[in-house]
Amino acid sequence: MACTYGFLSTHPPTQCGLATFNSALAAQLTEDGRYGGIVRVTADGDDNLPLPGVVHTWSPSGFGGWRAAAAALEKFDVAIVQHEYGIYPGSDGQDVLPLLRRLAVPTIVVLHTVLTRPTASQKVLLEEIADAADAVVTMTGTARDRLLTGYRVDAAKVVLIPHGAADHGRVPVRRQSRPHLLTWGLLGPGKGVEWALRALALLEDVSPIYTIAGKTHPKVLESQGEAYRDGLYDLAARLRVSDAVRHDPVYRDQESLSRLVRSADVVVLPYDSAEQVTSGVLIEAVAAGVPVVATSFPHAVELLTGGPGLLVPHGDPLALAAALRRVLTEPGLADDLISRTRALVPTLLWPAVAARYAGLVRSLLAERPAAVAVP
Repeated sequence: MACTYGFLSTHPPTQCGLATFNSALAAQLTEDGRYGGIVRVTADGDDNLPLPGVVHTWSPSGFGGWRAAAAALEKFDVAIVQHEYGIYPGSDGQDVLPLLRRLAVPTIVVLHTVLTRPTASQKVLLEEIADAADAVVTMTGTARDRLLTGYRVDAAKVVLIPHGAADHGRVPVRRQSRPHLLTWGLLGPGKGVEWALRALALLEDVSPIYTIAGKTHPKVLESQGEAYRDGLYDLAARLRVSDAVRHDPVYRDQESLSRLVRSADVVVLPYDSAEQVTSGVLIEAVAAGVPVVATSFPHAVELLTGGPGLLVPHGDPLALAAALRRVLTEPGLADDLISRTRALVPTLLWPAVAARYAGLVRSLLAERPAAVAVP
């Protein structure tokens, strides 16, 4: 009989990286919803209307809290839990911990963030989450190394499985009349788009178009409104590059996103964070076969060094402009960067990534009877 999967995460229609990740992984591991179900985590203000595949909604004001969510997950053979600080109720999302301790089925916790300088409470919480889980997945070697050196965690539980990516290669490349630079993803402070705009002002000789795609992050919108995006409009006007900037403030479906990404000559990831150990946008760009220019955040350093992109220092528009100019004008460089992805891409696509989760689940289920039999 096929294994059944329970998933705990934010989930569409919530628009965030975890929701997109969980939706894609669940779709790969379940067949027509027959072998799985989602326990969806929501925040105040989210649409709580259940969608197909959602078997329970855990909302801050909902009935039953973590106990009801745990009971829903217990109906499946295994639970796959997405972890990010703050998506669950309680300080730092601590209410996920008693849920994990309540579960009797094997549990995999997928870590989307591993901080180098956590608060004392964040460190203890993550250690206790790892202790309660049967397996802990990190998506990069950097995250794994941080976890094993900075936290008290059983190394035997830690498994490295990369972030998955859609098969953008199904969509033909669509070159534009001018070089096309692209940044996409939920927008907010820390994305570093202001550095890309400053770099754009230094590229008049190349005359690129720069698309900033994606809605403002819901939490940013709630706390700050559109102040960050408005600041980008003002900065572009001051730099006199407004005519070269396209704002695309929508959350795209997969087909539409593939067309957009495949129209880009370079994906620009000018992030400010030096902590980011996992970037879904970076994985998607590499899987799409588009050269990447990124600041030296940890996931970019791991994936792009000697690979399909160029790295630049944080907050340095001169270096960013120089790297972009190289990719757009240096003969053969873009093709060379793209060629470096060919062997890598098949391992990043969702079917291959989901197969590794399925293998991990099989090993946990095989070990479970022997573990139960021990006095």
